[in-house]
Amino acid sequence: MSHPLDRAVWNALTKRLSSSATADSDARAVRIDPEVGVFLAAADTSPESRARLTEMARRHPGASLIERSDGPMRDVLPEGIAADRRIGLVQMTSTALSAARAPDPVFETLTEADAPAMLALAALTKPGPFRSRTRELGPFIGIKQDGALVAMAGRRLRVDGFTELSGICTHPDHRGKGYAAALSRVVVGEIFASGEAAFLHAFADHDATIAFYRSLGFEIRAPMTYTILAD
Repeated sequence: MSHPLDRAVWNALTKRLSSSATADSDARAVRIDPEVGVFLAAADTSPESRARLTEMARRHPGASLIERSDGPMRDVLPEGIAADRRIGLVQMTSTALSAARAPDPVFETLTEADAPAMLALAALTKPGPFRSRTRELGPFIGIKQDGALVAMAGRRLRVDGFTELSGICTHPDHRGKGYAAALSRVVVGEIFASGEAAFLHAFADHDATIAFYRSLGFEIRAPMTYTILAD
């Protein structure tokens, strides 16, 4: 039996995040609401699921897939839609945080009123796909300076026993202050307090990013492939 994180997108959108899937998602393919995210997934490798995946990709353009690089779903892609890019990721998990090196800065839970600032910060720093309603997958927390949002972190995918740390970003003018680590620790600590483990996805060729997450207590679990479909 496969691990729930092997197919995190499918397992999330058919279970705990089913309310965030499009109304036409079904037992063959699912697509997260395009205003919430980009993810698309097929149920399995059957021709019927691939056909439904293709239909969903055409109906909701701008989609992406995340599957295990060494798994059977890696090459299950929509027919007739080119892969704009295929990017190697690592999936990392944690069940315990390492010791903190500094006290947490003052942070706050972000609300709908912060949505424009969150979107602007994500557009500037590019922490991964972030859409107008991605914040609804949170909660997200943030640090503000003089009323301006300068750093944030939150949650994204949820599968049985695991919640994803995501959306971690800091304005370039405020890097080097430990904000990313501090906010990540808060989010992960809350995940642990709920009785779950934490996971995340990082670019496989970003050694510094992987080292940063390892410093928090994460370890690599599996290689993943992030496929961005052409519009």
